[in-house]
Amino acid sequence: MEVNEISGKIIDCAMKVHTALGPGLLESAYEACLKHELASKNIHVLNQVILPIQYYGIKIEAGYRLDLLVEDEVIVELKAVDKIHPIHEAQLLSYLKLADKKVGLLINFNVSRLKYGIKRIIN
Repeated sequence: MEVNEISGKIIDCAMKVHTALGPGLLESAYEACLKHELASKNIHVLNQVILPIQYYGIKIEAGYRLDLLVEDEVIVELKAVDKIHPIHEAQLLSYLKLADKKVGLLINFNVSRLKYGIKRIIN
């Protein structure tokens, strides 16, 4: 699958989850449901993927984890916050760089309509 197709399928699944659950839950609930939804469509998805830091050629595990890694191509960073701030976008961009991935989706489920809570970030 191509990255744009993967991104589209992630967004479709996220919208289905948001329609079913609505805003106001914990991020972990959305993560579990989105993982289930993607897997039910035969889309390869891993959650809580350890992301080490490369520091002068040394891998250091510093506690960073990707919320979801879909088809080993797209990083999905989930939020359940009042508002997406620039630091959230910077966080995803840093994850993309550390993981050497091109595309990430920042999805905030704490919105009335999910289309207002999705940002695509390119490395």
